[in-house]
Amino acid sequence: MPQLIPFLKKDEIAEMVAAVAQRLSSDYKDSEFVVIGVLKGAFMFVSDLVRGLTIPVEVDFVRVSSYGDAASSSGTIRMTKELELDIKGKDVLIVEDIIDTGLTLDYIVNYVKSFSPKSVRICALLDKRERRMSDVPVDYACCIVEKGFLVGYGLDYAEKYRNLPEIYDLKF
Repeated sequence: MPQLIPFLKKDEIAEMVAAVAQRLSSDYKDSEFVVIGVLKGAFMFVSDLVRGLTIPVEVDFVRVSSYGDAASSSGTIRMTKELELDIKGKDVLIVEDIIDTGLTLDYIVNYVKSFSPKSVRICALLDKRERRMSDVPVDYACCIVEKGFLVGYGLDYAEKYRNLPEIYDLKF
């Protein structure tokens, strides 16, 4: 039976998200700003993040798959939901729940850049560097993580645990 070890409490997550939202509101106050959330994991983070913004924002989502039901990336990335908004000439922020190997995010960045945005930056709830394979620039990170398999607050293992309001290290 897997064990859930507390990692981040609700109030800690809320404080980190609010701080990043404040920075984004300042950094993008004079731009056409688009947040692109990466489904499914980032949906809670995106929701809380955009509610904390004090500037106008457009929101869209993409969905890619690289994990399936495994605890590690398969290395094969599939786009399963594409952009719907026109982002040409706009400042885009890609929002991820967790950046692990960086391979999926590298794929998404290249996909987004193909639509000619003015700029593309990256925001992550969790920047996990233990298994980084692609050097993706993380412009905004709520928390830097050394290791562990994290679930809760949108993060899953085989589609389970997303609903947890806090983040846990899943021990098998």
